[in-house]
Amino acid sequence: MPRVRCLSGNTLKIFAAVCMVIDHVGLLFFPRVELLRIVGRLAFPIFAFMIAEGARYTKSRGRYIGTLGGLALICQIVYYLFDNSLYMCILVTFTLSLIMIFALQEFKRRLFDEKATLLERVTFGFIFLVAVLFCFYLNAVFTIDYGFGGCLLPLFASLTDFRGLKVPKSLERLDGLLCRVIIFGIGLIFVSYRLGGIQGYSLLALVPLLLYSGERGRAKMKYFFYLFYPLHLVILEGIYILYRYLG
Repeated sequence: MPRVRCLSGNTLKIFAAVCMVIDHVGLLFFPRVELLRIVGRLAFPIFAFMIAEGARYTKSRGRYIGTLGGLALICQIVYYLFDNSLYMCILVTFTLSLIMIFALQEFKRRLFDEKATLLERVTFGFIFLVAVLFCFYLNAVFTIDYGFGGCLLPLFASLTDFRGLKVPKSLERLDGLLCRVIIFGIGLIFVSYRLGGIQGYSLLALVPLLLYSGERGRAKMKYFFYLFYPLHLVILEGIYILYRYLG
């Protein structure tokens, strides 16, 4: 199988970004063309998996969550000023995902540390539980893109992330791409079932994820992907407004 793992993280995210643009073009300009929305279903799962990969390899958790959360806050302020809407965008979804993933990582670090005390393990297990309940509560108060299930989805890809931990061999075998994609796929089935409609087509995203090489790619495109989401929406909304004005 390693021979066919030919897609870098950058390639996967570019593919997901193209799918997202197609989805939003369909939403704004061709609402009756369902195929465009179906193609768009592949974007969210790929970005969700790559959020988990980012959490797995990041050298600065604070910078990662701060950058994503800060951009999410800016987007929400703009959305509220222009649309008077408190609907929370996908950047909020992924920020909440990171909160849970980092809490889980700290819990696992104590759980498999022989020097950690029982109190430390219980404390960080409780912190992880609080993080999950916090995200659940926010989803009950606000309408967040893809809901609580969407927030949980990157967490599924992180369940068997034992990088840097001294775990038994039986668990170490689970920290492989195939296993992570399978567990992620189980979460994706749950999210797709809950959302219904054409969301079931999002399972097709598992195919390119199985071709993931585990490498980021040569180009440093991290900030491009951070900015791409709000910028492409601004451009499409601008074209849509101009289209309606001229029409």
